[in-house]
Amino acid sequence: MHVALGPQAYDILLGSGTLDRLPDILENTCPAHSYAIITDTAVGPLYGARVAEIVGTVAPVSTYTVAAGEWNKTRDAWQTITDQMLADHHGRDTAIVALGGGVVGDLAGFVAATFRRGIPYVQVPTSLLAMIDSSIGGKTGVDTPRGKNLVGAFHQPSAVVADITTLSTLPAVQLAAGMAEALKHGAIADVDYFDQLVTAGEAIRALDPDALVETVKRSVEIKAGVVAEDEREHGRRAVLNFGHTIGHALEATLGYQVLHGEAVAIGMLAEARLGVLEHVTEPGVVDRLEHALTKFNLPVAPSADATEQDFRDALAQDKKNRGGSVRFALLDRLGTVAQFDQREWTRTVSDDNLSNVISWLLTG
Repeated sequence: MHVALGPQAYDILLGSGTLDRLPDILENTCPAHSYAIITDTAVGPLYGARVAEIVGTVAPVSTYTVAAGEWNKTRDAWQTITDQMLADHHGRDTAIVALGGGVVGDLAGFVAATFRRGIPYVQVPTSLLAMIDSSIGGKTGVDTPRGKNLVGAFHQPSAVVADITTLSTLPAVQLAAGMAEALKHGAIADVDYFDQLVTAGEAIRALDPDALVETVKRSVEIKAGVVAEDEREHGRRAVLNFGHTIGHALEATLGYQVLHGEAVAIGMLAEARLGVLEHVTEPGVVDRLEHALTKFNLPVAPSADATEQDFRDALAQDKKNRGGSVRFALLDRLGTVAQFDQREWTRTVSDDNLSNVISWLLTG
């Protein structure tokens, strides 16, 4: 599949065994004098040595491993990796291979965006969430105590290489977290896809290869299409943030102890409730979303251990905010995000309605 971004366009290669194609892919899309593999303590022991051996057939390779977990996606981790790469004499003719889930992809992409003022990189996602969402679109960055992804850069990869056989080692809870993003894609752009995911739930949870390929393929098509239309999030790309305004605030409030996909699941329900209160979203959307999330064992009854002020402070850091106001992407109905004028896909909401939804979040 192709992400049409003019000079920054790139391909997404999806299938079984695509890891073994890395030498040709790197030579054709991301040639380099040396490669730096960035991975984490969860994925490295599973695939690090194999990928290093494969990449090593093209050029010398170094591997850098960070601690797994969203709470480790920090400026300290970025500094440690860049310092190690400098100590190992990597230059501007080095390219990075991001091997892992969304945390590794975001962090490695940010290293690539900033190391010696920018070097190429290839995304090799090994989680469902990374395959269908975070590896595509060039958003890179790290979290801060104030919020998620508040320090970062747009830096498109040279290629994305998704091998669905890596999903065989993915814990069930991580697979479910990825399905939250897949359901989001259906909710914002394709109600038929949304319904197909619910129908195929058993096959997806059983890691049926055909079901997985179809899921990843359709989600990638949706994400890539939106990114190609609006790379820098000046307009329609904001629709991809449905569920994320509240989801990111929930992650920050809870110290990143909840999985991103779980936070997005709760965020979608909360923002659908908010849309209904705002008379933007059809009332039946909340029940259909809750039914779909339940099918994949995603949380639907939140109870965050925080105060309303804690949550509002986290919301105040959202990247879509303008003029000090929190803005939300709201569904019109399943499969369609409400558009508020020619280029505006987000809006503010009443403070009373926001308080109502925050109360639901905090009490369950």
